[in-house]
Amino acid sequence: MYNLNMNIMQEFDTIAAIATPLGTGGVGVIRISGSKSFDIAAKIFNGKTPVSGKISHGWIEDNNQKIDEVILLAFKNPNSYTGEDVIEIQCHGGINVVRNILNLVLKNGARMAERGEFTKRAFLNKKLDLSQAEAVADLIHAKTQKFAVQSAKNLSGVLADKIREIKKILFDSLSKIIAGIDFPEDVNEPEYHDLITEFEKALVEIDKILACANTSDILRQGVKVAIAGKPNVGKSSLFNKLLNLNRAIVTDIAGTTRDVLKETLDMGTAVTLIDTAGIHDTDNKVEEIGVEFSKQSIEEADLILFLYNAQTGQDNDDRQIYNLIKNKKHLIIANKCDLTANRQDNAVYISTLTGEGLEKLRIKIQNTVCSFSLEDTEFITNKRQQECLIKCRESLLNALDAAKHRELQDLISIDLKSALLFLDEITGEVITDEILNNIFDHFCIGK
Repeated sequence: MYNLNMNIMQEFDTIAAIATPLGTGGVGVIRISGSKSFDIAAKIFNGKTPVSGKISHGWIEDNNQKIDEVILLAFKNPNSYTGEDVIEIQCHGGINVVRNILNLVLKNGARMAERGEFTKRAFLNKKLDLSQAEAVADLIHAKTQKFAVQSAKNLSGVLADKIREIKKILFDSLSKIIAGIDFPEDVNEPEYHDLITEFEKALVEIDKILACANTSDILRQGVKVAIAGKPNVGKSSLFNKLLNLNRAIVTDIAGTTRDVLKETLDMGTAVTLIDTAGIHDTDNKVEEIGVEFSKQSIEEADLILFLYNAQTGQDNDDRQIYNLIKNKKHLIIANKCDLTANRQDNAVYISTLTGEGLEKLRIKIQNTVCSFSLEDTEFITNKRQQECLIKCRESLLNALDAAKHRELQDLISIDLKSALLFLDEITGEVITDEILNNIFDHFCIGK
């Protein structure tokens, strides 16, 4: 169960933070939450007194010195994101402007918010359950449009609703068992075949969620795609072409790339594209380290783009590299096809110089990458939620086995209670300080 391990005054005092990224922009937002929010706003805002549900226009002032012309939004508890009194100040988006206003807010009675503290308060005030709070972080950090859409489903309560549905099945069964045990003269214990039916129904629903786990992990973490091959076959040129920017240094000198370069792109699934150093025997210590990094990147990659020179064909060095990657999912790519008319059926022929074949290769990579995550998934879960579901499933299987063997229902109830506790961890009805703090530590300040 969540216990307050902070000073009570600190946990529920008024907090403030900049809610937009620091930098030059059209608008910056300072968010204030807590019982002093309206009082602080009244001290620094020379416009009308903030009214809940109304938009106010005026100036932020410090001792009659104008700081910025702003729009102020006021939300009275419990009708706000955090469930507390909330003020949002929309100012011009310069770094110094938003910092000056934040410092003025802090000077007048607020303290700096910790990471994720606004969403943490929303959870503590029952505006969100824990799965929805985690969806907020997913939505903020989503690297692809697809993952953002899926995260929004969880924020709307799709996962939470399914967990509640499973909990109801188990809780109804547990209630009947306890009633039969506590009031044997008035209530009969439920029939074992009824318990078996309900447990199997719950297991089907749990398995539906867990069936989406692999797709969830790929949408969340993305797919690693490594470009591998000898020096000077065009790996860095291909890296730049796929990214549509000059990220890697390209020269005619073999061994230009000595380190591993990584960039992220959206191909429906987040792709971490990795440019590796050419794999070859060398006495150069720096190059040797680069080669070892390349081999490690190849080992960790989900997809390998094996590149060789189409003009010269594959030689012994190419074949040695191919032996390193042949048992992993890979695409064979022949670069510099503009210099030769020779073609092999098992290779994709491209020219990073003329652009020939690049669109075909891009489509092939995208289709391969998207096959990892398959179609839209019904449920998005993280590792913590998956572990809770797996433990719940184990407890429920124990209860099912006991029901099939017609064991004492008192013993069956123990496993049912355990299963329910693991489901409560997902939504946050039962949670430890350590887990809660770990979740919100991954949020940005201001959210």
